[in-house]
Amino acid sequence: MGLVSKITARTLIAISLAATSAQIATAQPAIPSTFKEQIVHSPAGADIFVRFAGTGHVVVLIHGYAETSDSWAPLATELVKSYTVIVPDLRGIGKSSRPAGGYDKKTQAADIRAVVTTLGFDRTFVVSHDIGIMVAYAYASLYPDKVERLVVMDAPLPGIAPWDDIVKDHKLWHFSFWGPDEERLVQGRERIYLDRIWNDFSASPSQPDELTRKFYAAQYAKPGAMRAGFAHFKAFDQDVQDNKVFQQTKLTMPVLAVGGGKSFGATQAVVMRNVAVNVREAVVPNSGHWLMEESPAYTVALVRDYLKDPTAVTPGH
Repeated sequence: MGLVSKITARTLIAISLAATSAQIATAQPAIPSTFKEQIVHSPAGADIFVRFAGTGHVVVLIHGYAETSDSWAPLATELVKSYTVIVPDLRGIGKSSRPAGGYDKKTQAADIRAVVTTLGFDRTFVVSHDIGIMVAYAYASLYPDKVERLVVMDAPLPGIAPWDDIVKDHKLWHFSFWGPDEERLVQGRERIYLDRIWNDFSASPSQPDELTRKFYAAQYAKPGAMRAGFAHFKAFDQDVQDNKVFQQTKLTMPVLAVGGGKSFGATQAVVMRNVAVNVREAVVPNSGHWLMEESPAYTVALVRDYLKDPTAVTPGH
């Protein structure tokens, strides 16, 4: 090969590597573009942005705080091969509307029900993470015959033991951080505030990665987004009251309680056994709270296998 040819080959390789790097650099968490998009008006007073695709049994994925529904990208990509997958943004987050109120999880469960029925479905599997498990628990309590199986991942339930002990942890100070002055404190500093949450609850400072952090920080920096985000925590007192009522009737559908090995761990199952009778425990080894970012392959396989497991059935069915 001549000198010119060698230089040309090296140049092409360099260009190829640069292009690949550029693609990676512009990557962000994203639900596959094959999913359809729709805005669903909830009678509870919110317009919920939802994406959906696939065929077969329906799976609803309910995300948590400091993220949007895009956090479900790894799981949605896998499940859509075998299921109908519905991925909404919670009220106040992402592309959903930001009403003044309605951030208690009972009201948000009504939002999710509106999404499911508007899209023409009824019974579903429900998979949830972080604050999403609080909405999922309210949904399963309000519509128990509409939930085939429930997966909850790495979060407490307001008012459900050991809630009183959990909230004593100083790392959870953001549960009580809301109000006009707090909004002023974080305005223009959203990334600093969110970094604190991502860092404190991750097993590794590298996850979520920089591109993911930039993406979510931009979402929460939009007008009204932090106020709406804080409202999810402001509603915890109401959630405690509602959950005390829900707890009087234990859930009977199969429940998978998943905790990060370096986060909530086996405590997730402890919480759920206080509100459900058919709970399976799972711990994701070496993972912190951000399961989709820290241990996507393991977590996706765990959820996928549980949803298709014939032994995970409601007693008497």
